[in-house]
Amino acid sequence: MTLILASASPRRRDLLRQIGIVPAEICPADIDETPLKGEMPSRYAVRMAVSKAETVAARRPDCFVLAADTVVACGRRILPKAETEREAMSCLNLLSGRRHLVYGGLCLIAPDGSKVSRLVKTAVIFSRLHKTEKQRYLDSREWQGKAGGYAIQGQAALFVREVIGSYSNVVGLGLYETGTLLKGLGALK
Repeated sequence: MTLILASASPRRRDLLRQIGIVPAEICPADIDETPLKGEMPSRYAVRMAVSKAETVAARRPDCFVLAADTVVACGRRILPKAETEREAMSCLNLLSGRRHLVYGGLCLIAPDGSKVSRLVKTAVIFSRLHKTEKQRYLDSREWQGKAGGYAIQGQAALFVREVIGSYSNVVGLGLYETGTLLKGLGALK
């Protein structure tokens, strides 16, 4: 089996390694990730994963191609991958003391063209964050490039009161669901 991971995320590579899977190649799909007008977060997550997988599979049709996308949402609102302190603070303010959802879109395309996709949904409940906690987190710079402006596997673990569903999905890849897809298409025995 030759597995290509259509992602540049080091977290996804580490998560796959955790379950004994080492992709033969890492091929990020350079696609437009702009949500469509009125698009629901769950549909967006799956659409992004499918689009990434299809883009890479077109270049590598002889391989299994796995793609994923992680979306943090408050209600219908898709939170950004925070690139600035202002974006990160906006996310932290919104998530403070609230329950939010993390959607993981997954897509696997086999060399024979078979394609399967899944949605993994995890609820995360944050404690109410004080100004000093938010500032300390911003100062850590850990939020940079993270969906929703936080990394649950790092210092933001202090904010999480409860996780309902797949923890690995919040990190960046639902491992149970990924294993199921890989087994289902014969990429994993």
